[in-house]
Amino acid sequence: MNIRALAVAFLVFAASPAYAQTQWPNQREADFLIKDFRFKSGETLAQLKLHYTTLGTPRRNTAGDITNVVILLHGTSSTGEAWLMPSLADELFVPGAALDATRYFIVLPDGIGRGGSSKPSDGLKAKFPHYRYEDIVSAEHRLITEGLGIKHLRLVMGSSMGGMHTWMWGYTYPDLMDGLIPIASQPIEISGLNWIQRRIAIQAIREDPGWNNGNYEKNPTQWMVTAPYGFLQTENVVQIQAMAPTREAGDALYFKQREEAKKRDANDTLWGIEAVMDYNPTPHLDKIKAKLMAINSADDETNAARLASTAREIGHIPGAKFVLIPASDETHGHFTHLRAKFWKSYVSAFMQELDAGH
Repeated sequence: MNIRALAVAFLVFAASPAYAQTQWPNQREADFLIKDFRFKSGETLAQLKLHYTTLGTPRRNTAGDITNVVILLHGTSSTGEAWLMPSLADELFVPGAALDATRYFIVLPDGIGRGGSSKPSDGLKAKFPHYRYEDIVSAEHRLITEGLGIKHLRLVMGSSMGGMHTWMWGYTYPDLMDGLIPIASQPIEISGLNWIQRRIAIQAIREDPGWNNGNYEKNPTQWMVTAPYGFLQTENVVQIQAMAPTREAGDALYFKQREEAKKRDANDTLWGIEAVMDYNPTPHLDKIKAKLMAINSADDETNAARLASTAREIGHIPGAKFVLIPASDETHGHFTHLRAKFWKSYVSAFMQELDAGH
């Protein structure tokens, strides 16, 4: 949920090169088009495209309404397809697992600015609207309700940026879902270390001589010098030491991440980082009605347990639970959210409770 957006491709996609190749039950991709979408900034887009993937089969009640919908929200640098990497999908979607794809109808949207959804690099460059998190959530809500005709959600779950959006879904549409699971996030205003990391990434792009106020013909490269910094702020220090036990190995890791960053469009990256500026769930938490369980990792310094913010603020939500995954030599700091083996049992128990209540 911070400038790890510039490093996560190396850490996850390189480690799982076939993460999107497995076919799940009834796996499909499509686009939802919204005409004349108005952003909270007042800017408009004649046609906003949201790309999404679905797994499983909708089940309907006697009234014809779909009753088994789960929406999964991705992190800053990812797309909905990231949920298909083995460290997530093979732990969550297999028969009998917490989000069994033969049981649930699972929706994996690409948020605005990501993947197959509308983004600056599609052609508008610096003229693309400066979207914020509220815009992303609003557009995905329209995908669910207008595009897919869904009236109620069994679960909204997201990690990192998706975890932040999960809090927002909960108080923006309090009657829409049965359950909420925000992972690797905090329900507080973007601030402190979390914001300063982002500011570093923002200024690295904006002050790049080749950026030209976003109107470049060739993707600028100077900003990528700082790109690996996000990795240092989000990975478990034990894992970093294992990956870079020597100075030479550290150099190789650094330059590898710079090369990965070159694949990212500067405007897409900048717009995505700045989108967080309107994030502040704290004043709205008492609006949440759904059953909620927040999950963080003890070694995630982006959402540092020492701040006690999630443990404190979750008290405003009746019956809400907070799970803190213990740090170990096997966890990966903030990136633990990409490894469901550490938290799938909590999700499974939560879904069983939802079923019992339902």
